[in-house]
Amino acid sequence: MSERNGRCLCGAVRYRLSAEPVATRVCWCRDCQHIAANGTVNLLVPSLALDISGELSEYTSTADSGNRIRRRFCPRCGSHLFGNSSGRPHLTVVRAGSLDDPSSVRPTMNIWAGSAPAWACLDSALERVEQQPLPPQPAQGAAPA
Repeated sequence: MSERNGRCLCGAVRYRLSAEPVATRVCWCRDCQHIAANGTVNLLVPSLALDISGELSEYTSTADSGNRIRRRFCPRCGSHLFGNSSGRPHLTVVRAGSLDDPSSVRPTMNIWAGSAPAWACLDSALERVEQQPLPPQPAQGAAPA
């Protein structure tokens, strides 16, 4: 794996990923639609593999899944960068659009597809899950993420 880097719009917050994503998905939950006015492409990464520099602000709420979600963003430019769920505290969501090279990842599924607006362009080649998918499982023989 090559290291991946990213930043907010203004560059005040930067980060480095030192592990491959556990999953990369397009989320169509209503919260993600409010954040992006569309679905969001998200990497699910081991929290310990994420090194962040710069100040972050945060907002915590309850998601449709029932989990408490802590969303972190740049206080200067407002770029939404990271999310953490009470249901998976060892994993962090990273917004793929904030990567220096967003083409270095490719989504494998649409989640919360049942919440997508009628005009949404969902790639039919991707697995479709109507709501919250099951947690990603570690590769056979690997330690849990």
